[in-house]
This record gives sequence, structure tokens and C-alpha cells, in this order.
Amino acid sequence: MNGMNHSVLSEFVFLGLTNSWEIQFLLLVFSLLFYLASIMGNLVIVFTVTLDAHLHSPMYFLLANLSVIDMVFCSITAPKMIGDIFKKHKTISFCGCITQIFFSHAVGGTEMVLLIAMAFDRYVAICKPLHYLTIMSPKMCLYILVTSWIIGVIHSSVQLVFVVDLPFCGPNIFDSFYCDLPHLLRLACTNTRELEFMVTVNSGLISVGSFVLLVISYMVIVFTVWKHSRGGSSKALSTLSAHVTVVVLFFGPLMFFYTWPSPMSNLDKYLAIFDAFITPFLNPVIYTFRNKDMKVAMRRLCSRLVYHRKIS
Repeated sequence: MNGMNHSVLSEFVFLGLTNSWEIQFLLLVFSLLFYLASIMGNLVIVFTVTLDAHLHSPMYFLLANLSVIDMVFCSITAPKMIGDIFKKHKTISFCGCITQIFFSHAVGGTEMVLLIAMAFDRYVAICKPLHYLTIMSPKMCLYILVTSWIIGVIHSSVQLVFVVDLPFCGPNIFDSFYCDLPHLLRLACTNTRELEFMVTVNSGLISVGSFVLLVISYMVIVFTVWKHSRGGSSKALSTLSAHVTVVVLFFGPLMFFYTWPSPMSNLDKYLAIFDAFITPFLNPVIYTFRNKDMKVAMRRLCSRLVYHRKIS
């Protein structure tokens, strides 16, 4: 292995979730339904926010972009998993594995920053309402969006730049249905303890730190609502509870993946399913069913579509 600075493996093999045909069939139905529902639900949010002038505000601009990110995020691993369910030999190329890891971390990092931005948006709206439109101007919203993507790409690139040249000579088996960084490092034919520590710091501590920051910020907002806005607290608390639910759903699996010393394989895999399929599906459900403005806007949009269909 001396002098080798490139991979000699052309592909990796996934063990998948189970070998039982019955469970595989249930997984296919489950994953396909949730994937399609995630795409459709998030598309509805994007189109509703885009086409309804009443929703052209900073909060819904950020929400629409969160839906776009969720669609991208669930499309990174879901189609590959669905296509592989009944295959006996589930493989992915080395480049495909690296690409999957890059986009999952880039999009995950972007969503992390966007959730923080959404918390800041709610803080300004509730704690500084007179300055809201000045602080959360269209220019600021665009700056937040671009910054979140830049941070996400940097977060992913910083990790992978040290991984792509590692020697991989075997084994090449992932006890999972997707590529992830901790498992990939364990397959390298060299000592990767320092890199594993770097991944824990970069992904684990950032996830925990962001989660704690968000929890503190929402506690400040709730205290402010309780203290100064008893009359209008119901709507504000409803919006905040939706945001908090999304934050817990997003950060929960991430903190487990990157901070747990020795995650149990099966629990690790099933949490990954939750992260890949259920969370992107629940986000539009939470933001539509618990948001009166979104429900009214969706009814208004449906009425317009029915009206245009009738006159045409």
C-alpha cells in the first residue's frame, strides 16, 4: 500500500435493510408512497407560495425554499433505495458514493442554516415587529438563501476533500442502503481516527450546537410572546410549535448519526429511513395543517384553478 493515493475499488455493495421478500415489498410500498407524497406536498407549498400574492413575505419565502431543499434531500437516496429493494446485488460506484455523500451533507448543511434563518425571521417578526420589513427585506432574504447554500457546500467539501484520495482496497460492503461518511471512513485501508474525529466535530458538534441555538432562540421568542403579546399569542405560538417540530425531526437523527459513539446498525438504518422519507413528508404536513394562512391560500389557489378550468 505504500505510495498508493487512490482507490482501487470501483464500487461498493449495499446490504440493504432485509432479505425477507414480504418486508421488502412493504418497504417498497412504504418508501414509494412517502417519497411521492414528499415531492407532491413540497411542490404544493412551492407553487402556493409562488402564485399567491398574500404569501409573498419573508417567512413564506424561506418556507418555500425549505420545501425545495426537502425535495432535493429526499431525492438523494430515495430513488436509489427504491430501485435496489428487490436487487440481490445492490451496488453503487465509487464516484456515485462520493456524490451521494457530498449532496447529502451540502443539502443537510443548507437546511441547517435555513432553519436558523427561519428562527431569526420569527424572532424579528415577534420581538421587533415595527422593524420587520426593514430587517427582513427581499435583499436580506436572498442573502440568507445564498449564504445557506454556500455554507452547506463548504461544510460538505471540507470533509470530502480529505476522503476522496484515501486508499480503499476492501472490504467494500455498506451495511445500509446509502453511502454515509462514517461508514466510508471505516472501509479505508489506513488509519482514519483523525478524520473520524474531524467528521464528529464538523457534523456532530455543528448539529448539536445549531440545535441548542435554535432551542434557546425559540425559548426567548416564547417568553417574549408570553410577556408582551397575550392577545396575539395563539397564532404566534402555533407557528412556533410548527417550527420547533420541524427542528426536532431534522436534528434528532443527525445528532444520533454523528455523536453516538457506536450506533447500533439496525437503529442507524431505520433512523436513516426516517430522515430520508418521513421528515421531508412531515414538513409540508406540519406547515400546511398548522398554518391558517397556508390553508386559506391553498383553497384560494384551488378555486382559481377550478374557475379557469370552467371558463376554458
